[in-house]
Amino acid sequence: MTELPAGHPLNVDHTGRPIRRRGLMLVLSSPSGAGKSTISRALLADEPDLRLSVSVTTRPKRDGEVNGRDYHFITPERFREMVAGDELLEHARVFDNFYGTPRRQVEAELTAGRDVLFDIDWQGTQQLADKVARDLVRVFILPPSTAELERRLRARAQDPEDVVQRRMAKAADEMSHWAEYDYIVVNTDVTAAIARVRAILTAERLRRDRQVGLADFVNAMRGEE
Repeated sequence: MTELPAGHPLNVDHTGRPIRRRGLMLVLSSPSGAGKSTISRALLADEPDLRLSVSVTTRPKRDGEVNGRDYHFITPERFREMVAGDELLEHARVFDNFYGTPRRQVEAELTAGRDVLFDIDWQGTQQLADKVARDLVRVFILPPSTAELERRLRARAQDPEDVVQRRMAKAADEMSHWAEYDYIVVNTDVTAAIARVRAILTAERLRRDRQVGLADFVNAMRGEE
């Protein structure tokens, strides 16, 4: 039997092969500064079966961006076609540009047993819930206090004062949607928060209805192949 590391997140058969499963859609939402990006980077670095959802966008490509890695850059005409053809799981307009999640790309990952990580707000999350609720796992990241959130925003030294104030004002509205999520993680300590989100991911991977190969596995043990 193949030996797996302690704490391996999947069930395996007698040969050490993971039992076939359907992937899941892991949504992380939070107000800016609560630590969502840090948690996302840590998960993507350590979870080989986790992929970041790559959105389509109509905005121009910026210096250093790579088509297909950062975004799929498309024309407004193509975006309208995708919306009309129900090719997007969720989409939104941000200022003068449009963004959306391609359905085909996500479905291919889920069918292959890989999980997809989404960094979207509560509105995009609601659209996903309306279309693909059975595949969705929603996690909201909260700061330990509004004072700490403001401190973190200022510590980043990335935004002028008016932008910090706008982010704080927006945070109050974003946090009001916490009850629409399946799990809430308060990011007092980022290492602990990463561990909690990873525990959620592990538990959700082991849900009976996601392990689509369980029937074959159990029947084989019972001699009912």
